[in-house]
Amino acid sequence: MELYDISTINELLSRHGLRFSKALGQNFLTAAWVPERISEASGADKGCGVLEIGPGIGVLTRRLSEAAGKVVAVELDKGLIPVLRETLDGYDNVKVINDNILKVDLSELVEENFGGLKPVVCANLPYNITSPVLTELIDSGCFDSITVMVQREVAKRLCSSPGSSDYGAFTVYVNYHTRPTVLFDVPPDCFVPRPKVYSSVIRLDRLKRESVPVDEKLFFRIVRASFEQRRKTLVNGLMPLFGDKRIITETVVGCGFDEKVRGETLGIEEFIRLADAFALRADVSRSS
Repeated sequence: MELYDISTINELLSRHGLRFSKALGQNFLTAAWVPERISEASGADKGCGVLEIGPGIGVLTRRLSEAAGKVVAVELDKGLIPVLRETLDGYDNVKVINDNILKVDLSELVEENFGGLKPVVCANLPYNITSPVLTELIDSGCFDSITVMVQREVAKRLCSSPGSSDYGAFTVYVNYHTRPTVLFDVPPDCFVPRPKVYSSVIRLDRLKRESVPVDEKLFFRIVRASFEQRRKTLVNGLMPLFGDKRIITETVVGCGFDEKVRGETLGIEEFIRLADAFALRADVSRSS
């Protein structure tokens, strides 16, 4: 079955009584080169167990099945399960799970399905859940690499530098845990329905950091507070967190920063230095 042909896709969905779902962010690939390049970029081989999220009608799933030792595809739309049963017939190393990826116990999934295999992620993510899905994948600590297609603006944000307009708290979070790399762009005409935006394939490789903050929770609270109101100085941005402007100013200046510095200009190592300084101050009452 040729799954890249628009007429085939329409006939397949019609036969199963389905339509494209905007609510679920469904856009199906019609360009064969895209899943091939995504699979190659993920590095999936017979020693890998691949988690795919949102397989759609199984275009990328098929390619991953040919490359990897095992593929587990998690699909939210129960209407697509019989479609996948048809399109993946004969692909014996694929397991399809009808569930919400944000409710799946990823550690349990990996343990039950990928014994002896290197767990990686490779997926064309639904754009409406990109950030929470990436957060869950990274926080799980289960995957050495995450190769996903996302909206191009999101890819730019994840790889942006301190001081740029795209740089934010989520940028810091992703770069603290991984090394993100934009691999290639995918134009709208590679999908049906055609999206209004360009897509990019990115790969996130898990980092083992040489320097980590004394208090990691405090580190991320400081990062979030620093970006909540971008126009504010770092000192004013941290006021809701610590409450004492004099102490905040002393700590910021003591870290070697100008008291007028804005949080959006700080890199990860500078945020670590700041978090360590606040963690050592007994005279700061931190909010919960």
